Amino acid sequence: MIIVMKVGSSDGEITEVIKRIEAAGLRTHLSQGVERTIIGVLGQTFPELRDRVEMLPGVDELIPVSKPYKLCSREFHPQDTTVKVDGVTIGGKEIVVMAGPCAVESEQQLLETAKAVKAAGATILRGGAFKPSTSPYSFRGLGKRGLELLAQVKREVGLPIITEVMSLDEVELAASYADIFQIGARNMQNFDLLEEVGKTGKPVMLKRGLAATVQEWLLAAEYILAQGNQQLMLCERGIRTFETYTRNTMDISAIPIIEKVSHLPIIADPSHGTGKWYLVAPMALAAVAAGADGILVEVHPNPDLALKDGAQSLTFDSFRQLMSQLRPVAAAVGRCLATPSVEVKP
Repeated sequence: MIIVMKVGSSDGEITEVIKRIEAAGLRTHLSQGVERTIIGVLGQTFPELRDRVEMLPGVDELIPVSKPYKLCSREFHPQDTTVKVDGVTIGGKEIVVMAGPCAVESEQQLLETAKAVKAAGATILRGGAFKPSTSPYSFRGLGKRGLELLAQVKREVGLPIITEVMSLDEVELAASYADIFQIGARNMQNFDLLEEVGKTGKPVMLKRGLAATVQEWLLAAEYILAQGNQQLMLCERGIRTFETYTRNTMDISAIPIIEKVSHLPIIADPSHGTGKWYLVAPMALAAVAAGADGILVEVHPNPDLALKDGAQSLTFDSFRQLMSQLRPVAAAVGRCLATPSVEVKP
């Protein structure tokens, strides 16, 4: 249920409505916009409560919510959410580009890549310290050493970092190094992990599951938001279909769908979305045209020698070319690319 307050309702009237709702054992979510104030009610309501609340001073109308996800919905939160990380805003007019290697392999590899992607215009460095692998014999990351290298390179280059966590045991450790938690597709419905990263209050990027519907994806996001963490963004990274030519099928339509039904920023990952480096640029351009708030791209100094996902990684030259292509597309839809800070943080 959503309670819409009258224009000009007082703080006292709003507080009284919240008190009445919470006294009934329900939770509330307050959203105050320029023109109106909305109080979302979380939990099972009953007719008598609705009748009592509707009569309170300042209440304009009560609207039932049919969607199973509440905190994610635009009904509860009409204004767009923005996620702020070290001076970078995700979800505003500027489109953020997150770039770097799929997996951290060495100090030299990571430092070279960080410098190259920043010079080309990326504002966030991606790199995996813990890597999920379909095969147990594939490279699975450097673990803590990878996190240490990410932090070291951040100090040298000045880009905030996003890295994946896969288990509850990794959350506290990664929290001391990472600026953004990435929850991968295989963990989209690892609800204990979602709640744990939600409790940290750090920004989180939640990837869509391999075969998840949009509703399942948003319900997974509810687990993070329900912990009081509003610094959340979603990531479309392709879904598994009958098509085998590409690694996944990039669902571009999910981007405007999310923007219609949810207030959360939406990121596109064309690297995982296609699995082929030469399809990354076309899908990235399409995602920006469709309304994506950011792009997540894998870049490697020598993709042929990459320990992980070399086939979908861009070279430095290819990444620079992609950035030059993104700018006019962003301008065509009334947006622009974010620019990296010139400062290198101590």
